[in-house]
Amino acid sequence: MKVALVTGGSRGIGAAISFELASLGNKVFVNYSKSAEKALEVVECIRSSGGWAEAVKGDVSVPSDVDSMVRSIREEAGGVDILVNNAGVTRDNLILRMKEEDWDYVMDVNLKSAFLVTKAVLKDMMKKRWGRIINISSVVALIGNPGQTNYCASKAGLIGFTKALAKEVGTRNITVNAVCPGYIETDMTVSLPQDVKDKLLEAVVLGRFGTPEDVAGIVGFLSTEKASYITGQVFVVDGGLSL
Repeated sequence: MKVALVTGGSRGIGAAISFELASLGNKVFVNYSKSAEKALEVVECIRSSGGWAEAVKGDVSVPSDVDSMVRSIREEAGGVDILVNNAGVTRDNLILRMKEEDWDYVMDVNLKSAFLVTKAVLKDMMKKRWGRIINISSVVALIGNPGQTNYCASKAGLIGFTKALAKEVGTRNITVNAVCPGYIETDMTVSLPQDVKDKLLEAVVLGRFGTPEDVAGIVGFLSTEKASYITGQVFVVDGGLSL
């Protein structure tokens, strides 16, 4: 049984990934920063289905929180085998109106957190000579989106991070891949104006918006031995939006 950590795993795509990894027989640690109630709901749902799950609190953009969280996982379960860097936020605005603190906040949560958590778990993976690191980027990292320079830059950074890290750790049987969701119906996207949603839907080849489960499926596959010869790759899950 492998040990998985899903950052931002309490809702949306993160929750679906937590369910998927648990269904594959992994011990799943559901990370949250503020949404304790949501994280516990995910944990209880996994347990009621016969899976193993624990909620772990920690702001993954804060080094001391990350170190404490990873240490507790190591003590309880022996270290992380599968890491999904999923934590993400938005602070949208046109760049001329964007506050510096909004730029920094998005970079810290979306990109710096991946560096901090990956670094914290990597030694255990290298000792075991086995690991799976899956970074949740976004289709906007590839095509851009007005009003989201901070978000696009952070998610594009994850792709570069993925490719460089894959080359660093491949000889230790650790794979590193990125998944780029398109428009997925979650709490983060539901608040978009209807005219924006309509315009987006027109560009989706499959004619529907994605679900968190659409993303979780590819993440689950990448976490298994079936994907052992795949590394440094970017998987776009957008229904054809970026074509």
